Amino acid sequence: VPAGRVRVKMLPFDNKSELQVVLNMPEGSSLERTTRVAREIAGAVRTEPEVIDYQVYSGTAAPFNFNGLVRHYYLRAGASVADVQVNLLPKHERKAQSHEIAKRIRPRVAEIAARYGARVSIAEVPPGPPVLQTLVAEVYGPDVDARRRLAEEVRSLFKRTPGVVDVDWYAEEAHEKHRLVIDKEKAALHGIGTDEIGAAIRVAVGGDTLGLVHMPGEQEDVSVMLDLPRGERPDTDSLLGLSMPARGGGLVPLRELVRIERTPEDQSIYHKNLVPVVYVTGDVAGGAESSAYAVLAMNGELAKLDATRFGGNTSKLAIYDLAQPANDEKPAIKWDGEWHVTLEVFRDLGVAFGAVLILIYALLVGWFRSFSTPLVVMAAIPFSLIGILPAHAAMGAFFTATSMIGFMAGAGIVVRNSIILVDFAEARIAEGMSVEAAVVEAGAVRFRPMLLTALAVVLGAAVILFDPIFQGLAIALMAGEIASLFVSRAAVPVLYAMAARRCAAPRESPVATGTELPSPAE
Repeated sequence: VPAGRVRVKMLPFDNKSELQVVLNMPEGSSLERTTRVAREIAGAVRTEPEVIDYQVYSGTAAPFNFNGLVRHYYLRAGASVADVQVNLLPKHERKAQSHEIAKRIRPRVAEIAARYGARVSIAEVPPGPPVLQTLVAEVYGPDVDARRRLAEEVRSLFKRTPGVVDVDWYAEEAHEKHRLVIDKEKAALHGIGTDEIGAAIRVAVGGDTLGLVHMPGEQEDVSVMLDLPRGERPDTDSLLGLSMPARGGGLVPLRELVRIERTPEDQSIYHKNLVPVVYVTGDVAGGAESSAYAVLAMNGELAKLDATRFGGNTSKLAIYDLAQPANDEKPAIKWDGEWHVTLEVFRDLGVAFGAVLILIYALLVGWFRSFSTPLVVMAAIPFSLIGILPAHAAMGAFFTATSMIGFMAGAGIVVRNSIILVDFAEARIAEGMSVEAAVVEAGAVRFRPMLLTALAVVLGAAVILFDPIFQGLAIALMAGEIASLFVSRAAVPVLYAMAARRCAAPRESPVATGTELPSPAE
């Protein structure tokens, strides 16, 4: 594992029949421009042979799936956002998995988005866990400006880290809001009411309802809309060129009746447990494809940052993995997403496995009436790793949570094989056979039931060997049982014989007053 031959990941990539391209155009982009970019991306995706069709949703969210629910995609709305729902062939009708297809289309999609200054991500339906994104860095700081500057550093680090793609953040670019303020005195001099000016602006910008039409045969009334074609809707400068009819005759340009107040648009502020935060997100593809290695690589770079640049009292930047900072008094980074869940799952599985080992030991102590024999029986549990880890490397599979579960489940089978070896040996010793002869016979006679057990485990787990999610479970059960079959058959009898010799050795020191050392023959 440290050498990278076996890679650790929470869960492997699933093989689904859909993908989703999430497009975020620069703030202030028109709906027409967003739609044009989304259609261009959809056209580039459609060239893949596995793609059946697609739907483009501009200004609104696509019908949300698991991603939409967990990552809050269903809340996306506005002229600068779009979703492209991509439907693939059923997984039994294509050779490539959905993750491979996503890696294929990502460079073309990213190239199109870069031309328009947009942010884009390809969202695959994950097998779990429910996280905001694969890589999530929560950025904390004493004020808005410090948080944003630190988030910019983190986002830049995401972009230059190999294997990290689809970099985005939950922050909005600064842009202006134009507020048209009516000069009531000038409007009154021309005999134009403020409500007339407001109605004219409303029609020019977004249209207005004039009334209802009662159509024959229709149960509902039909609204009559006065609107301009979307392509002819004016911007602020064009809007000021519109003319209003004066009461005394003639037309008055709108720029003589209103003035523009340009103010910065308010930006969203996100909180987690009432603490202000900026989220920086990303995905992994093309490199190790595991959040663990990306986080470990970026932690080394984050440790080089000077926290005093972001309002900190010390130069060291605080980095959290499982716990959230209690407040935002100092700059800090909290890793969330898949990394947080990975640590929690492997921690909990490790604690559970430790508790199970204690229970197994207590049970064996009661059965064998010895404190050393259960240790010999349980010593075979790590032997299964001799098969599990090389098998993962040979298959190119991640060591996942399901692999850990397979290792834990296989421990029970390994202990059972050791028990039948030791129990058989003790039965022969009780009949007067020597320890050496007893353990040799145990390894020979009990090999058949051990072999049948291993074959049953291998055949039972083979049905899930090529499942993208439970492959790790199958590899751990099959390879662990095969390795334990051959290693424990030799190791457990040898360890038992060594323990028996040690227990049979004299415990009192022969070097004492008036005591003679025995001769080699004795």
